Amino acid sequence: MAAVNLPDARRLKSYLFRIPLATRLIILLITVFYIATVFVPWLRQWGALVPHEISLSTLYRLNTFPLLHRDFVHFLSNILVLVPLLDRFEQEHGTMVTLALFTGQFGLLPGGLYTLLERHVFRLDSSAIGASVWVFLLLSYEAVRTSKTHPHLVIMNYKIPTWITPLAPLLLISFLIPHSSFLGHSCGAVVGYVWGLGYIRFLAPPDKVLRWLEARLNLLGRLPRYVSVDQKTYGRYGVLPTSSNGRPGTANGSKPGQRLGLDV
Repeated sequence: MAAVNLPDARRLKSYLFRIPLATRLIILLITVFYIATVFVPWLRQWGALVPHEISLSTLYRLNTFPLLHRDFVHFLSNILVLVPLLDRFEQEHGTMVTLALFTGQFGLLPGGLYTLLERHVFRLDSSAIGASVWVFLLLSYEAVRTSKTHPHLVIMNYKIPTWITPLAPLLLISFLIPHSSFLGHSCGAVVGYVWGLGYIRFLAPPDKVLRWLEARLNLLGRLPRYVSVDQKTYGRYGVLPTSSNGRPGTANGSKPGQRLGLDV
């Protein structure tokens, strides 16, 4: 009888221990919001992205909707997929950039695009919640990034462009998971592609400013698992040349809304 290979608990513990600071904080925030909605269910309606309720006084919804989830399965499935993607992003861009983007523009941009399309193109008012908007943003970014070194995937002698690989789970989830938002996922993917191509990299705080803040506040010394500007695995605008050992070079409504999720 073949032996079953179980996950190594020590490796899992080591991985969890190494998760960087911003990833921990974002996952903690999502978890706090989920626990809060168990006791205060109306929080979902308060923070959901409802296109026709977006105004100057409710712009906060553009940043709160990824933090809310419909149920435990929705919450857990998104967390399990988001953690490794967010971890990788933070290791590449640093803690401060990750926090700035995921508490700001990476909610505003896909949320704003979703609102614009729902209100003025499709004339609908479908609400949306869930962190999978970030999952598809990061998947699309990774696809663009990987395509620079591996332009194609070969499957059964067919060459498939690497950059289109996020479209497979995008379509699969929309067909298999009830109440999932194809448009919401697509808006996240679009922002991920645009970020990966470098068109909106100016949204990230300048490295010079970040270095000044890090030195001024001694963030690296004070905050455990903080990823500084000079500890990033890769440069802001691409992959650095590899060293001789092959590793990347471093420089030291009453309805809560449609779920944006990877329910499995």
